[in-house]
Amino acid sequence: MVITQKIEHFNSPLYLESGRILESYDVAYETYGELNSDKSNIIVVFHALTGSQHAAGRYDGDVKTGWWDPLIGDGKVIDTNKFFIICANILGGCNGTTGPMSINPSTKEPYRLKFPVITISDMLRAQQNLFARLGFTTAHAVIGGSLGAMQALCCSIEYPDFAKRIICLAGTYATSPWAISFNKIAMDGIINDPQFEKGQYEKDAFKEDGLLGLALGRMAGHISFLSPYSMRHKFDRNYVDTDGLYELFGRFQTERYLEYNSYSFSKRFDPLSYLYIIKAMNIFDAARNYESLKDSFSSIKAKMYLIAFKGDLLFLPDEMEFMRDTLYELGRKDMTEYICVESDYGHDAFLVEYEKFDFYIKKALE
Repeated sequence: MVITQKIEHFNSPLYLESGRILESYDVAYETYGELNSDKSNIIVVFHALTGSQHAAGRYDGDVKTGWWDPLIGDGKVIDTNKFFIICANILGGCNGTTGPMSINPSTKEPYRLKFPVITISDMLRAQQNLFARLGFTTAHAVIGGSLGAMQALCCSIEYPDFAKRIICLAGTYATSPWAISFNKIAMDGIINDPQFEKGQYEKDAFKEDGLLGLALGRMAGHISFLSPYSMRHKFDRNYVDTDGLYELFGRFQTERYLEYNSYSFSKRFDPLSYLYIIKAMNIFDAARNYESLKDSFSSIKAKMYLIAFKGDLLFLPDEMEFMRDTLYELGRKDMTEYICVESDYGHDAFLVEYEKFDFYIKKALE
């Protein structure tokens, strides 16, 4: 599999939905496979909240593969022998694309809390500018899960001629109060941590020890990504072997899991980026600038593939079903496929239980 890693710099201004402007910006991206002569084999992959442009493969010296490596590669479901895949880091991220810790060209200092609030539409606009620079204006398909599904849905509405197929996994048409509430825990944990220093921390301040407030917020996130069933299956009531049951701070396996994943995450992800991205998620509503969701969906031309997961407690299957029913009302029944995958894993099933849905993606791409 041929992998490339690049960063494109844009000197032309990016006009944001808020009315603010980024005078210049960078977009980091990776590609997999080779572009064919007529550029008809392009698949755009949008990453989720804490993902990055590194969707597949393994860097030299790195033990961890890309976040969707089981699906992307030679001979895999998203086959790099057939397709040219591109995945860009979102605006506001911390993996090479311009975000709050990037240098403001006007002040020569990091933006920090002076970075503008961004939306899913802003993220998509920056990526569309990238695609245009790379010389393609259409794609065989776009695909994304969770926040990536928000981007895919937004693409179908705002750029209706861009893709022939839109594949949304574990998505929604608008972030619910339930999901916003989990994000609130993370937001308050970060901004009330004294080490956050009101955003004035040094760039690599948390590389070794992490930020406690971000770790605690991420714990809440991890709970929302799983389900009572998957947690029972993974951990049951098992206790950590080295901890005493009658030690006050002795831990159940589920507690150790939350500690390990959340504290390690807080060492590698920028807390300001996390704040800006969850704000963009909270704002997301596909009908916000329209009369109704039906009005919003009326511009869609692509065939829509909506893949929900039965055990998803963050973005409920009901929300995907409402999207399906709205498309049906618009007379797009033949251009809409809805699947609810039998899964008790929870929201993160689209990152884990590949064998339960990969054939739906393969069918959609064919």
